[in-house]
Amino acid sequence: MLRKIRISLAVFVFISITLLFLDFTGTLHAWLGWMAKIQFLPAILALNLGVIILLTVITLLFGRVYCSVICPLGIMQDIISWIHGKTKKKNRFRFKYSPAKKWLRYLLLGAFVPVLALGANAVALLIAPYSTFGRIATNLFSPIYRLCNNGLAWIAERVDSYMFYSTEVWVGSISSLVVAAVTFVIIFILAWKNGRTWCNTICPVGTLLGVLSRFSLLAPVIDKEKCRKCGLCEKQCKASCINSTEEEIDYSRCVACMNCIDSCKEGAVKFGVRKRFFASAQNDKENQNDKGRRAFITSGALLVGAAAKAQVESKVDGGLAEVSYATKPERKLPMVPAGSVSLRNFENHCVACQLCINACPNNVLRPSSSLHNFMQPEMNYDKGYCRPECNICSQICPAGAIRPISIEEKTAIQIGIAVINLDNCVVNTNKVNCGNCARHCPAEAITMVPQDPSNENSRKIPAVNEQKCIGCGACENLCPARPFTAIHVEGIEVHKTR
Repeated sequence: MLRKIRISLAVFVFISITLLFLDFTGTLHAWLGWMAKIQFLPAILALNLGVIILLTVITLLFGRVYCSVICPLGIMQDIISWIHGKTKKKNRFRFKYSPAKKWLRYLLLGAFVPVLALGANAVALLIAPYSTFGRIATNLFSPIYRLCNNGLAWIAERVDSYMFYSTEVWVGSISSLVVAAVTFVIIFILAWKNGRTWCNTICPVGTLLGVLSRFSLLAPVIDKEKCRKCGLCEKQCKASCINSTEEEIDYSRCVACMNCIDSCKEGAVKFGVRKRFFASAQNDKENQNDKGRRAFITSGALLVGAAAKAQVESKVDGGLAEVSYATKPERKLPMVPAGSVSLRNFENHCVACQLCINACPNNVLRPSSSLHNFMQPEMNYDKGYCRPECNICSQICPAGAIRPISIEEKTAIQIGIAVINLDNCVVNTNKVNCGNCARHCPAEAITMVPQDPSNENSRKIPAVNEQKCIGCGACENLCPARPFTAIHVEGIEVHKTR
């Protein structure tokens, strides 16, 4: 019964959070956005104390149920392992106990905490579970989902139905795609062969929760008087943490999947109060090591806390001429969305899950290819611009990298300043009148002034009022100059309110 409840909850969570990443309409975020905010690492970086305390209490009571019910990457591994188990009958009993690779687990956690605390998120987030699943969903699952949607839209159009509409299928960053694909292949192979190897060896969140779950009140317990050492529980344990010969369970790796309980024909394995719970700290063979690890985790948590504080609508122009996208300008500072407060705040809190990238209706957000902020979102205006009436990214960010802002607040936040290069302007290069940037500036920050100040009848060129400019990128996106636009937006360190 417990196993069925756990599977039902896990299926609901996995489907919901996957749809959250796949949805390009923006409708599901109001209903399912909380799924991202209850993930462990985003909650830490957002200093969401309520979620952190709740997950800690759950782990101390029931063990690592977070890994088997809430974490989408953990559930994905279970799905892969389950599919393998269905391919051949013998695969149902392919697991066996293996000692924990503690040196590797704590080495990775030991590197993860200070690297994250020092602000090198791009490195640390390569193995963070929620971030990893987000990149896989955004870069691998989302294009397939959109292709299927476009297929249904094509069919619907043939029967005069508008239930579906086509959306652009594109890859935001080749480097991010490669990282997501390589990570997925590694996780797939490990889960296919050995179940929860990634969770119990590489994942820093799994290791951290494993330290807490060693002292959980409730867990699967082996009744040694009933146990016949048949090994069925061990062969069904995808975490490889049951030693049936010694009748012991490594609770630091147990994810409370309940497979062992259902597999035991003697009723020797039950979910209940651990008899050694109150004495485990004194009787554990590695008690001294545990004390050191607990002290390390505590100091690591403090470090993390300190760090946390400190679509284009059509592909043609007017339906006649093909649009040629401009070459991305070399910005001195990357552009980050309104609500980020500052570049430093964004980089320190962003978990690179790329949820905002998939949700951006104008394809403005892209994964960065820079080593400094690798795979974190940055703004690019070649396919669209940041519309003042859109605040989706600020509403869905689970880690506090983009804080919630209203539409009214967004129109008053300056995230960058437009810079003009008259050498590229078509007024000078083609000797024609333009004014496209001024006509489409929502902040009315661009005016057209005479090219020759002494001649009011001369062609007019753009001039930027830096006090009015909000950095939305409409001017850059709509500038006809190619390959380089005559106007682009430069990011600023700290966002300003006009």
